[in-house]
Amino acid sequence: MDALADLDLRIAGCRACPRLVDWREEVARTRRAAFADQTYWGRPVPGFGPPDARLLIIGLAPAAHGGNRTGRMFTGDRSGDVLYQALYDVGLASQPTSVAADDGLELYGVRVTAPVHCAPPANKPTPGERETCRPWLVQELRLLRPTLRAVVALGAFGWQAALPALTEAGWSVPRPRPGFAHGARVGLDGAGRLELFGCFHVSQRNTFTGRLTPAMLREVLGTAARAAGLPGR
Repeated sequence: MDALADLDLRIAGCRACPRLVDWREEVARTRRAAFADQTYWGRPVPGFGPPDARLLIIGLAPAAHGGNRTGRMFTGDRSGDVLYQALYDVGLASQPTSVAADDGLELYGVRVTAPVHCAPPANKPTPGERETCRPWLVQELRLLRPTLRAVVALGAFGWQAALPALTEAGWSVPRPRPGFAHGARVGLDGAGRLELFGCFHVSQRNTFTGRLTPAMLREVLGTAARAAGLPGR
């Protein structure tokens, strides 16, 4: 087993945050009516994508009835619908939809992860839970270091989680630390040159109101793909 697959297994067995363990397992027991006949994953959701990814997308946390149900990041919820459609549109995914872990979706040179691997109540992990989960992100970044050339942080939470994790993984983050903004781009040196991009999160709040449009998302992903040396479209 390769090191990243081993990391994914260890993440899936984590029980470090009692509040998150209780919530994810309660959701898996009670389920949403639309999914009442399904068996929920109900565990931490590891990253998804190839071990030699050149681009890493860092979200927030799995959705209670999305990744917490399917066992795959951004799979089975409306945020994932937006993200994977955009990845497909720019040539980084084999299909535009992500509905189940066995639906055949492949990502090309891209991996998707989160700073918190368990679904949190109200989609709001605490800063303490983010810090408890950070070693998993640091290990993931270290394992991806030989090929990783770009990171897209979705939302301020993902950005704030990415900066210290990148520092621990061997990159040099400018001081003072750069603030989050949609379209932000920061070059990092240290463990090889890396470009960090900011993008509004693909939450329903952002996509339904037009704060983040499909064109805006495609622009950030396409720019990041080019910075990572990926062909894309």
